[in-house]
Amino acid sequence: MKTFFVKNIINKKRWFYVNAENKILGRLASSVSKYLIGKHKSNYVSSVDNGDYIVIFNAEKISFTGNKINKKIYFRHTGYVGGLKAINLKSLLLIQPEFVIKRAIKGMLPKNTLGRKIIKKLKIYSGNVFKHSAQKPTLLEI
Repeated sequence: MKTFFVKNIINKKRWFYVNAENKILGRLASSVSKYLIGKHKSNYVSSVDNGDYIVIFNAEKISFTGNKINKKIYFRHTGYVGGLKAINLKSLLLIQPEFVIKRAIKGMLPKNTLGRKIIKKLKIYSGNVFKHSAQKPTLLEI
């Protein structure tokens, strides 16, 4: 009995694009992370980067359930004493809407070198226009 192991020569990476308008953040993130990791393919192996490229546009028009828009808080630390910074979701959407989606998706990826390699295949744009039309991405309905 032999085990078939996927090599990068066999694995063809495709490009997909997703319109984030009126999509719920968590549901969008879980679906996109599945495609980034490659779990939608029949030759999925957890230790190999099998996933595809994803382009997300209209990041500023994403929606949320409940009262998360007012109550959710993102924390970061500068590294200095007393350097804890906090910003709520509503303010962060005005400043950096791409960060909200990227952080939600990054939390669903593996926490190792493979996860850091996978997140580089994610492209997020806040506007209606993206610059990856040369790769001929196909629409991904989520």
